[in-house]
Amino acid sequence: MGDQIGEAVSGTLYYVPFKEFERVRALPVPPVEKTGLFAALCRINTLYMIARAGSGHIGSSFSSMDIMSWLQLNELRIAPEGDEVSPQDIFFSSKGHDAPGLYNTFIGLGRLDFDLIHTLRKLGGLPGHPDIATPNIVTNTGSLGMGVSKAKGMIFANRLRKRSGNVFVLTGDGELQEGQFWESLVSAANNKLHELTVIIDHNKLQSDTLVAKVSDLGDLEAKLAAFGWHVSRCDGNDLAALAQTLAATKNVTDKPKVIIADTIKGKGVSFMEHTSIDSDVEFYKFHSGAPSDEAYVKAAQELIDTANAKLNTAGAAQLELETIIRPAAVLPENPQRLIQAYSNALIEQARRNPNIVALDADLILDTGLIPFQKEFPDRFVECGIAEQDMVSQAGGMALQGLLPVVHSFACFLSSRPNEQIYNNATELEKIIYVGSLAGVVPGGPGHSHQAVRDISALGGIPGLTLMEPSCEAEVAMLLDWAVNQSAGSSYLRLVSLPWVIPFELPSDYKPQLGKGVTLTEGKDAVLITYGPVLLSAAVQAAQSLREEKGLSVKVINLPWLNNIDAEWLTREVGTCMDIFSLDNHYLVGGQGDRIAEIIAKEALSEKKLFRVGIGEIPACGTNPEILKVHGLDSASISAVIRAKLNK
Repeated sequence: MGDQIGEAVSGTLYYVPFKEFERVRALPVPPVEKTGLFAALCRINTLYMIARAGSGHIGSSFSSMDIMSWLQLNELRIAPEGDEVSPQDIFFSSKGHDAPGLYNTFIGLGRLDFDLIHTLRKLGGLPGHPDIATPNIVTNTGSLGMGVSKAKGMIFANRLRKRSGNVFVLTGDGELQEGQFWESLVSAANNKLHELTVIIDHNKLQSDTLVAKVSDLGDLEAKLAAFGWHVSRCDGNDLAALAQTLAATKNVTDKPKVIIADTIKGKGVSFMEHTSIDSDVEFYKFHSGAPSDEAYVKAAQELIDTANAKLNTAGAAQLELETIIRPAAVLPENPQRLIQAYSNALIEQARRNPNIVALDADLILDTGLIPFQKEFPDRFVECGIAEQDMVSQAGGMALQGLLPVVHSFACFLSSRPNEQIYNNATELEKIIYVGSLAGVVPGGPGHSHQAVRDISALGGIPGLTLMEPSCEAEVAMLLDWAVNQSAGSSYLRLVSLPWVIPFELPSDYKPQLGKGVTLTEGKDAVLITYGPVLLSAAVQAAQSLREEKGLSVKVINLPWLNNIDAEWLTREVGTCMDIFSLDNHYLVGGQGDRIAEIIAKEALSEKKLFRVGIGEIPACGTNPEILKVHGLDSASISAVIRAKLNK
C-alpha cells in the first residue's frame, strides 16, 4: 500500500513503486533535473534491494548511479526488437559490483519486470553480478579488466554487419590495475574506434583502501592520451557537467574516447560518502555487504528526504512508498570460521618463521590478513587488483629465499595468474597459495565468484599439492604441513562462510599426504569428500540413511584434492562395492576424477564409483537454494545413495 512517510522506522524497508518512476519520467522538467530525480529514486530502491538480499555493493552502485541514469535516459538509442537498420547503442558496466544500481535503472525504465526488485541474489532472480540471462545485460562480468576488450569485439561485429551504434563502457578506477585494461587501449586507437566511449568511475577507492595507496594512477589523463585516446574529465556526480562532456565527445570522430568521471563512493548518503584523502583498510565500510538496521534507517531517510526535496523543487507531490518488514537475519550457532582460523594460524607460523611474507590482491579483509599486516607490516605486500603481477612477485621472492603466501579469492587466484603459477612451479621453489571464497557457496555473488573450477585449473601443475580443510583445527594442521613438511608448493582452498559442522575430527588425527580420515563407519557404501560444506551434508545424509533405511555409510574426509594415496584408498574401501565422491566443484577435474583414476589403475573394476558434483554453470541464489538445486544438500545426497543402492 502506498504511504507517505515522515520518519523511517527500524525493521521496515522502503521502496519506490513503478508508478512513481512513471510520474517522474512524465514531469515537464529539464533533462538534468529529471535525471537527478530518477537517480534519487533508483538509490532508494538499490538500498532496499541490497538490504533485503542481505548483501551487495552499495558504495559502487551509488557512485556510478548518476552516470548510468544519464546514459539510460538521455544517450542510448534503443532500436525496436527485430530492427537491424536503426542505430543500436550498447551500454554495460565492466565493474560488476554496481549491478544493483544498474538493475534499478532498467527497472525504473520498465525494461525489467518491477517485481524483480525483490529477488536480488535469489534463485531465479537477479544475480549478484551481471549475467546475460538477465534482460538488457549484454555481457557477463568476471575478473576485472575485460570490458574494453569486449566492447572492441562488439564494434568489430557492428562494422562487419554494417550496423551503426555506439558502445559505452563503465569501468572502475581500481580496475585499471588489471593489465588487460591497458592492453585493450592500443588497438582501439589504431583502429580509430570512435564508436567507443569508456567512462571511468573514479571514486578513488577499491575494495581495501585508496587506489592511490596501492597503485597510484598518477597523471591519468596524460597516460590515457599517450595511448591515442581522446580524454575528457568531469564531475561524474554532476549531471550537467556529465551531459556537457558527453556532448562534446560526439564531435570526436577519429579516435576512441574516455571520460574520467570523478565520483564519490556512496554518493547520496552523507555517512556513506567517501570524501577523505586519508584512509586505511578499515575506513570505508560500505563497499560490500548489507547495512545494519540502524544504518539502513538513517540512509533510507536521507535518500527519501533528498528525493522529496527534488520533487518539491519540481512542483510535484512527495513520494508514495511501499514497505515490507525486513527479513530477520538467521545466524548460525557456533559455526566454524575457517578464515579467522587461517588468520590465526598464519600469524603463529610467521612468528616462528621470519621468511614468511604475505601477498594480497585487494582482499585483505576477506582473506583475513588485517591482523597479519598489523603485526608484520614489513612482511605484507598489497598488490592490488593485479593477480598476475602478485604471483610473479611471489616467484621472485621465492627465488631469493623467502616463503611467499599468496592470497585472493579462489576464482581469481586459480584462473587469471594460472600461467604465472605454472612458471613459478617450473622454478621448483616453494610458494603457498591460499584461495578463499572456494566452492559453490556463497551463491549470492553469482558464477563469477563461485570457485568451482580451481581444482581442475591447478591440479595438473607439477609439484603443487591442493588441499581443503574441513574445520578450524584442520586449517592449522594443513597450513603447518604446507609450511613445515611439504617440500613443494601448496594450494589451500578455503570456504569463507561460517559453517556449522555435525562432526569432529578424531583426537589423534594428523594430516598425512594423500590419506583421509573416517568420520562415520559403515559397510553399505563409502562416501568420500572434503571441506565443511560437503562433509557436513555427507554426515547428515549418512545419519538420515541409517535412521530411515537402516543403511550404514562410511564417510571419509579426504582433504587432499589432487594427490591421493592409492594403497590407502584401496584399504579404506575394502570390500564395499559402492563408492560415492562428492565435489564442491565441477565434476570434470574434481577430486572424483582422481578417485576414478585410482580405481582404474588398481584394477578395482568390480567397484562402482558414483560421482556427485557441479554439472553446469552454477546458479545464483541463497546458500540453501544453491546446494539443493545442484544436488549437494544432505537430502539430495541421501536420495542419490538410496537410488544407486536400490539398483
